[in-house]
Amino acid sequence: MAPAGKTLIVLGLAIAVIGVLLWGGTSIPIIGPIIGRLPGDIYIRRGNFSFYFPITTAIVVSIVLSLVLALMRR
Repeated sequence: MAPAGKTLIVLGLAIAVIGVLLWGGTSIPIIGPIIGRLPGDIYIRRGNFSFYFPITTAIVVSIVLSLVLALMRR
């Protein structure tokens, strides 16, 4: 069980770090202009209503996470 526990802790920390980067990413000079403002992200603003769906950002984050996890397996 020790390896499974270690893996869960590492994955939890990685998810927390990624969450902090996405949450406060606008204040980081390298990440701020990129995350959430990619071409393909859907943003609709009509009067008092605004809708934002970061489809391209989600795809990029998914690809990066897949690559990182694949490298961790080796």
